[in-house]
Amino acid sequence: MPKVSVVIPAYNAMAFLPETVENVLKQTFTDFEVLIVNDGSTDNVVEWASQVTDPRVKLITQENQRVSAARNTGIANAQGEYVAFLDADDLWEPTKLEKQVRCLDENPEVGLVYTWTLLVDKDNNSIGRIYASDVEGKAWDKILENDPISSGSSPMVRRSCFDTVGLFDRNLAYAPDLDMWVRIAFHYPIAVVKEPLLLYRQLPNSFSKNRQKMIEELRQVIEKTFQCVPLEMLYLRNRCYASIFLGLAWLSIDDRDYKKAADFRDQAILHHGQVRFSEKCLRLNLAIAAIRWFGPQGYDGVRSFSRSLRLRMLGLST
Repeated sequence: MPKVSVVIPAYNAMAFLPETVENVLKQTFTDFEVLIVNDGSTDNVVEWASQVTDPRVKLITQENQRVSAARNTGIANAQGEYVAFLDADDLWEPTKLEKQVRCLDENPEVGLVYTWTLLVDKDNNSIGRIYASDVEGKAWDKILENDPISSGSSPMVRRSCFDTVGLFDRNLAYAPDLDMWVRIAFHYPIAVVKEPLLLYRQLPNSFSKNRQKMIEELRQVIEKTFQCVPLEMLYLRNRCYASIFLGLAWLSIDDRDYKKAADFRDQAILHHGQVRFSEKCLRLNLAIAAIRWFGPQGYDGVRSFSRSLRLRMLGLST
Protein backbone atom coordinates (compact mmCIF):
# COMPACT_ATOMS: atom_id res chain seq x y z
CA MET A 1 0.00 0.00 0.00
CA PRO A 2 1.28 3.52 -0.73
CA LYS A 3 2.03 5.77 2.21
CA VAL A 4 0.29 8.80 0.63
CA SER A 5 -2.67 9.18 -1.70
CA VAL A 6 -2.58 12.39 -3.76
CA VAL A 7 -6.11 13.36 -4.82
CA ILE A 8 -6.43 15.69 -7.83
CA PRO A 9 -9.98 16.71 -8.86
CA ALA A 10 -10.02 17.61 -12.55
CA TYR A 11 -12.73 19.31 -14.57
CA ASN A 12 -11.64 20.46 -18.03
CA ALA A 13 -8.20 21.06 -16.55
CA MET A 14 -5.89 19.97 -19.37
CA ALA A 15 -4.35 23.46 -19.62
CA PHE A 16 -2.45 22.75 -16.39
CA LEU A 17 -3.05 19.12 -15.36
CA PRO A 18 -0.10 17.51 -17.21
CA GLU A 19 2.35 19.95 -15.60
CA THR A 20 0.75 19.43 -12.19
CA VAL A 21 1.03 15.64 -12.41
CA GLU A 22 4.60 15.84 -13.69
CA ASN A 23 5.36 18.12 -10.74
CA VAL A 24 4.01 15.51 -8.28
CA LEU A 25 6.09 12.77 -9.88
CA LYS A 26 9.22 14.82 -9.11
CA GLN A 27 8.60 14.77 -5.36
CA THR A 28 11.56 13.63 -3.25
CA PHE A 29 9.16 11.36 -1.35
CA THR A 30 8.09 8.63 -3.79
CA ASP A 31 5.82 6.23 -1.88
CA PHE A 32 2.53 7.61 -3.14
CA GLU A 33 -0.34 7.09 -5.57
CA VAL A 34 -1.93 9.84 -7.66
CA LEU A 35 -5.71 9.64 -8.01
CA ILE A 36 -6.96 11.96 -10.74
CA VAL A 37 -10.72 12.25 -10.39
CA ASN A 38 -12.14 13.21 -13.78
CA ASP A 39 -15.28 15.07 -12.77
CA GLY A 40 -17.21 14.85 -16.05
CA SER A 41 -14.61 16.67 -18.17
CA THR A 42 -15.25 17.23 -21.87
CA ASP A 43 -11.59 17.70 -22.79
CA ASN A 44 -9.11 14.93 -23.67
CA VAL A 45 -8.14 13.98 -20.11
CA VAL A 46 -9.01 10.28 -20.64
CA GLU A 47 -6.83 10.05 -23.75
CA TRP A 48 -3.99 11.90 -22.04
CA ALA A 49 -4.18 9.74 -18.89
CA SER A 50 -4.00 6.55 -20.99
CA GLN A 51 -0.56 7.68 -22.16
CA VAL A 52 0.85 8.26 -18.65
CA THR A 53 3.24 5.38 -18.04
CA ASP A 54 3.91 5.82 -14.32
CA PRO A 55 1.87 3.07 -12.56
CA ARG A 56 1.32 5.31 -9.53
CA VAL A 57 -1.04 7.51 -11.59
CA LYS A 58 -4.66 6.37 -11.79
CA LEU A 59 -7.68 7.98 -13.45
CA ILE A 60 -11.15 7.73 -11.92
CA THR A 61 -14.02 9.04 -14.06
CA GLN A 62 -17.42 10.16 -12.78
CA GLU A 63 -20.26 12.39 -13.91
CA ASN A 64 -19.80 16.05 -13.09
CA GLN A 65 -20.60 16.52 -9.40
CA ARG A 66 -18.26 19.42 -8.48
CA VAL A 67 -15.13 19.54 -6.41
CA SER A 68 -16.39 18.25 -3.05
CA ALA A 69 -17.82 15.09 -4.60
CA ALA A 70 -14.63 14.61 -6.63
CA ARG A 71 -12.50 14.81 -3.49
CA ASN A 72 -14.84 12.40 -1.72
CA THR A 73 -14.42 9.94 -4.60
CA GLY A 74 -10.68 10.28 -4.20
CA ILE A 75 -10.86 9.63 -0.46
CA ALA A 76 -13.09 6.58 -1.02
CA ASN A 77 -10.50 5.11 -3.40
CA ALA A 78 -7.43 6.18 -1.45
CA GLN A 79 -5.19 3.41 -0.15
CA GLY A 80 -2.67 5.63 1.59
CA GLU A 81 -2.29 6.26 5.30
CA TYR A 82 -2.20 9.97 4.50
CA VAL A 83 -4.20 11.94 1.91
CA ALA A 84 -2.87 15.08 0.20
CA PHE A 85 -5.16 17.22 -1.95
CA LEU A 86 -3.97 19.12 -5.01
CA ASP A 87 -5.98 21.31 -7.36
CA ALA A 88 -5.25 20.62 -11.02
CA ASP A 89 -3.70 24.07 -11.60
CA ASP A 90 -1.42 24.26 -8.55
CA LEU A 91 2.16 23.09 -8.00
CA TRP A 92 4.26 21.77 -5.12
CA GLU A 93 7.88 22.30 -4.23
CA PRO A 94 9.79 18.98 -4.51
CA THR A 95 10.07 18.38 -0.75
CA LYS A 96 6.43 19.06 0.19
CA LEU A 97 5.29 15.46 0.63
CA GLU A 98 8.54 14.45 2.33
CA LYS A 99 8.28 17.15 4.99
CA GLN A 100 4.57 16.65 5.64
CA VAL A 101 4.96 12.86 5.94
CA ARG A 102 7.79 13.36 8.41
CA CYS A 103 5.61 15.72 10.45
CA LEU A 104 2.69 13.27 10.67
CA ASP A 105 4.99 10.31 11.36
CA GLU A 106 6.67 12.15 14.23
CA ASN A 107 3.42 13.57 15.67
CA PRO A 108 0.79 10.79 15.74
CA GLU A 109 -1.74 13.01 17.51
CA VAL A 110 -1.80 15.54 14.63
CA GLY A 111 -4.64 15.13 12.14
CA LEU A 112 -3.61 17.69 9.51
CA VAL A 113 -0.41 19.43 8.48
CA TYR A 114 -0.37 22.38 6.09
CA THR A 115 2.39 24.53 4.59
CA TRP A 116 2.98 28.12 3.71
CA THR A 117 1.72 29.23 0.29
CA LEU A 118 3.38 31.35 -2.39
CA LEU A 119 1.04 33.04 -4.87
CA VAL A 120 2.12 32.84 -8.50
CA ASP A 121 0.72 33.88 -11.88
CA LYS A 122 -0.27 31.56 -14.73
CA ASP A 123 3.40 31.28 -15.74
CA ASN A 124 4.48 30.27 -12.21
CA ASN A 125 6.11 33.63 -11.48
CA SER A 126 5.75 34.95 -7.94
CA ILE A 127 3.38 37.89 -7.61
CA GLY A 128 5.06 38.89 -4.36
CA ARG A 129 2.44 37.55 -1.95
CA ILE A 130 2.78 34.74 0.56
CA TYR A 131 0.44 33.17 3.09
CA ALA A 132 2.66 32.45 6.08
CA SER A 133 1.14 31.41 9.39
CA ASP A 134 2.36 29.85 12.63
CA VAL A 135 -1.10 28.65 13.73
CA GLU A 136 -0.95 25.06 15.00
CA GLY A 137 -2.08 22.87 17.89
CA LYS A 138 -5.71 23.09 18.99
CA ALA A 139 -6.76 25.79 16.58
CA TRP A 140 -10.25 25.26 15.13
CA ASP A 141 -11.30 28.76 16.18
CA LYS A 142 -8.25 30.38 14.55
CA ILE A 143 -8.89 28.45 11.32
CA LEU A 144 -12.54 29.49 11.28
CA GLU A 145 -11.69 33.13 11.97
CA ASN A 146 -8.75 33.67 9.62
CA ASP A 147 -8.24 30.49 7.53
CA PRO A 148 -4.43 30.35 7.73
CA ILE A 149 -4.39 27.23 5.53
CA SER A 150 -5.58 29.36 2.58
CA SER A 151 -5.77 26.66 -0.12
CA GLY A 152 -7.07 23.15 -0.62
CA SER A 153 -3.72 22.20 -2.17
CA SER A 154 -1.80 22.77 1.05
CA PRO A 155 -2.92 20.18 3.67
CA MET A 156 -2.01 16.56 4.14
CA VAL A 157 -4.58 14.74 6.27
CA ARG A 158 -4.36 11.51 8.23
CA ARG A 159 -6.75 9.14 6.42
CA SER A 160 -8.39 8.01 9.67
CA CYS A 161 -9.60 11.59 10.32
CA PHE A 162 -12.32 11.18 7.71
CA ASP A 163 -13.74 8.24 9.66
CA THR A 164 -14.26 10.69 12.53
CA VAL A 165 -15.38 13.90 10.80
CA GLY A 166 -16.94 12.59 7.58
CA LEU A 167 -16.34 13.66 4.01
CA PHE A 168 -16.46 17.04 2.24
CA ASP A 169 -19.87 18.74 2.23
CA ARG A 170 -21.23 18.26 -1.31
CA ASN A 171 -23.58 21.23 -0.82
CA LEU A 172 -20.63 23.61 -0.62
CA ALA A 173 -18.92 24.66 -3.84
CA TYR A 174 -17.00 27.74 -2.68
CA ALA A 175 -16.07 27.02 0.94
CA PRO A 176 -15.77 23.21 1.34
CA ASP A 177 -12.08 23.48 2.29
CA LEU A 178 -12.65 25.74 5.28
CA ASP A 179 -15.55 23.58 6.46
CA MET A 180 -13.41 20.44 6.36
CA TRP A 181 -10.32 21.95 8.00
CA VAL A 182 -12.45 23.36 10.84
CA ARG A 183 -14.09 19.98 11.41
CA ILE A 184 -10.73 18.23 11.52
CA ALA A 185 -9.20 20.87 13.81
CA PHE A 186 -12.20 20.54 16.16
CA HIS A 187 -11.11 16.96 16.88
CA TYR A 188 -7.36 16.94 16.25
CA PRO A 189 -4.33 19.21 16.69
CA ILE A 190 -2.93 20.61 13.46
CA ALA A 191 0.65 21.37 12.44
CA VAL A 192 2.41 23.57 9.91
CA VAL A 193 5.59 23.29 7.86
CA LYS A 194 6.86 26.86 7.86
CA GLU A 195 8.05 26.94 4.27
CA PRO A 196 6.24 28.03 1.08
CA LEU A 197 5.90 24.55 -0.41
CA LEU A 198 2.72 25.29 -2.38
CA LEU A 199 2.64 27.45 -5.51
CA TYR A 200 -0.94 28.71 -5.68
CA ARG A 201 -1.86 29.94 -9.15
CA GLN A 202 -3.90 33.13 -9.39
CA LEU A 203 -5.97 32.94 -12.57
CA PRO A 204 -8.21 35.79 -13.82
CA ASN A 205 -11.22 33.53 -14.36
CA SER A 206 -10.73 31.52 -11.19
CA PHE A 207 -13.75 29.73 -9.71
CA SER A 208 -13.05 31.47 -6.40
CA LYS A 209 -13.71 34.90 -7.96
CA ASN A 210 -17.49 34.49 -7.42
CA ARG A 211 -17.42 36.54 -4.26
CA GLN A 212 -21.13 36.68 -3.46
CA LYS A 213 -21.46 32.89 -3.47
CA MET A 214 -18.32 32.61 -1.40
CA ILE A 215 -19.74 35.02 1.18
CA GLU A 216 -22.95 33.02 1.39
CA GLU A 217 -21.11 29.76 1.90
CA LEU A 218 -18.71 31.21 4.47
CA ARG A 219 -21.80 32.25 6.41
CA GLN A 220 -23.14 28.69 6.14
CA VAL A 221 -19.88 27.30 7.49
CA ILE A 222 -19.87 29.73 10.41
CA GLU A 223 -23.47 29.04 11.37
CA LYS A 224 -23.05 25.27 11.00
CA THR A 225 -19.94 25.31 13.17
CA PHE A 226 -21.48 27.35 15.96
CA GLN A 227 -24.47 25.04 16.21
CA CYS A 228 -22.31 22.48 17.99
CA VAL A 229 -19.72 24.48 19.97
CA PRO A 230 -19.98 25.06 23.74
CA LEU A 231 -22.07 28.08 24.72
CA GLU A 232 -19.07 29.87 26.15
CA MET A 233 -17.49 29.90 22.69
CA LEU A 234 -20.37 31.65 20.91
CA TYR A 235 -18.69 35.02 21.35
CA LEU A 236 -16.31 34.00 18.58
CA ARG A 237 -19.07 34.12 15.97
CA ASN A 238 -18.99 37.91 15.66
CA ARG A 239 -15.20 37.78 15.36
CA CYS A 240 -15.59 35.38 12.43
CA TYR A 241 -18.02 37.73 10.68
CA ALA A 242 -15.66 40.63 11.30
CA SER A 243 -12.91 38.63 9.61
CA ILE A 244 -15.14 38.02 6.57
CA PHE A 245 -15.81 41.74 6.20
CA LEU A 246 -12.11 42.52 6.50
CA GLY A 247 -11.48 39.98 3.76
CA LEU A 248 -14.08 41.70 1.58
CA ALA A 249 -12.41 45.02 2.29
CA TRP A 250 -9.09 43.67 1.05
CA LEU A 251 -10.77 42.33 -2.10
CA SER A 252 -12.08 45.85 -2.65
CA ILE A 253 -8.54 47.15 -2.26
CA ASP A 254 -7.51 44.73 -5.03
CA ASP A 255 -10.26 46.34 -7.12
CA ARG A 256 -8.86 49.79 -6.16
CA ASP A 257 -12.24 50.78 -4.65
CA TYR A 258 -11.21 52.42 -1.39
CA LYS A 259 -14.74 53.63 -0.60
CA LYS A 260 -16.17 50.13 -0.66
CA ALA A 261 -13.16 48.91 1.30
CA ALA A 262 -13.89 51.51 3.98
CA ASP A 263 -17.55 50.42 4.12
CA PHE A 264 -16.58 46.77 4.63
CA ARG A 265 -14.02 47.79 7.26
CA ASP A 266 -16.73 49.65 9.17
CA GLN A 267 -18.99 46.58 9.02
CA ALA A 268 -16.16 44.50 10.47
CA ILE A 269 -15.75 46.95 13.35
CA LEU A 270 -19.51 46.89 14.02
CA HIS A 271 -19.35 43.11 14.42
CA HIS A 272 -16.24 43.14 16.61
CA GLY A 273 -14.94 46.49 17.80
CA GLN A 274 -11.52 45.18 18.87
CA VAL A 275 -10.72 44.27 15.28
CA ARG A 276 -9.85 47.93 14.65
CA PHE A 277 -6.59 47.35 16.55
CA SER A 278 -5.61 44.22 14.63
CA GLU A 279 -2.59 44.21 12.34
CA LYS A 280 -4.83 43.28 9.41
CA CYS A 281 -7.12 46.27 9.99
CA LEU A 282 -4.25 48.69 10.56
CA ARG A 283 -2.68 47.63 7.26
CA LEU A 284 -6.09 48.03 5.62
CA ASN A 285 -6.34 51.60 6.91
CA LEU A 286 -2.97 52.37 5.35
CA ALA A 287 -4.04 50.83 2.03
CA ILE A 288 -7.27 52.85 2.00
CA ALA A 289 -5.36 56.04 2.75
CA ALA A 290 -2.70 55.29 0.10
CA ILE A 291 -5.29 54.83 -2.66
CA ARG A 292 -7.22 57.87 -1.53
CA TRP A 293 -4.18 60.16 -1.35
CA PHE A 294 -1.86 58.81 -4.03
CA GLY A 295 -4.20 56.94 -6.40
CA PRO A 296 -3.95 53.29 -7.51
CA GLN A 297 -0.47 53.67 -9.00
CA GLY A 298 0.93 55.21 -5.84
CA TYR A 299 -0.61 52.44 -3.79
CA ASP A 300 0.87 49.79 -6.10
CA GLY A 301 4.33 51.16 -5.44
CA VAL A 302 3.84 51.10 -1.66
CA ARG A 303 2.39 47.59 -1.81
CA SER A 304 5.22 46.21 -3.93
CA PHE A 305 7.77 47.61 -1.49
CA SER A 306 5.97 46.19 1.56
CA ARG A 307 5.60 42.76 -0.04
CA SER A 308 9.26 42.64 -0.99
CA LEU A 309 10.20 43.65 2.54
CA ARG A 310 8.03 40.90 4.04
CA LEU A 311 9.49 38.24 1.77
CA ARG A 312 12.99 39.31 2.79
CA MET A 313 12.01 39.15 6.45
CA LEU A 314 10.85 35.57 5.87
CA GLY A 315 14.16 34.76 4.20
CA LEU A 316 12.63 34.44 0.72
CA SER A 317 13.57 36.10 -2.54
CA THR A 318 11.07 37.90 -4.75
